[in-house]
Amino acid sequence: MSEVTPGSGDDLFLPPQGFMPDPRPLILASSSPRRRKLMAQYGYCFDVIEPDPGAECGICSRETPPELVARLAYQKAADVIQKIDIDERIVLSCDTVAEYAGMVLGKPNDVDHAKQMLLRLRGREHRVYSGLCLWSRATGNRVVRVDCSSLVLKDFTDSELDEYLASDLWVGKAGSLGFQDGPPWLTLLRGSATNVVGLPMELLGDLLKTF
Repeated sequence: MSEVTPGSGDDLFLPPQGFMPDPRPLILASSSPRRRKLMAQYGYCFDVIEPDPGAECGICSRETPPELVARLAYQKAADVIQKIDIDERIVLSCDTVAEYAGMVLGKPNDVDHAKQMLLRLRGREHRVYSGLCLWSRATGNRVVRVDCSSLVLKDFTDSELDEYLASDLWVGKAGSLGFQDGPPWLTLLRGSATNVVGLPMELLGDLLKTF
């Protein structure tokens, strides 16, 4: 993929022309409005059941970022699968983190934490990993896969950083950055733009074809 920066257009997050979503009903196990918006834009039929906050907890120091997001996506799906009756709906869950030099960058705790993350990433390439889980209670079938995208946070001034922090756009974003509404100094180098937003739609479509 050629370099893409935020503001390249909403079509960056729309399905390709001729895309036909899987018609089976899904349950999105997520509290993220960004994931809900992507699912709606792609035309999927889905309900939302949020996993308990405890399903998203637990970081093992020995885990790699791909292992972490795969496990957390599985935990979210396992939590929600217990809340539903046996029916034809497929539970879909996802977890996303940013990673730089082996360090996991989750959602910032506060503005100072966000500033630390952004200064660490300034002028450097980093990656975003998403773990995606599909689980059918009716059949017992389940699958977990991980997607990865590479980005670079170009050099920025201290005043630009302060302006971005004041915007609160960093709130709730892995690595303190949201590609869909982030600063112009964030550039996608390789991989899926929807993965960076928090739900790799290309991977989801591929998994549903064989699920």
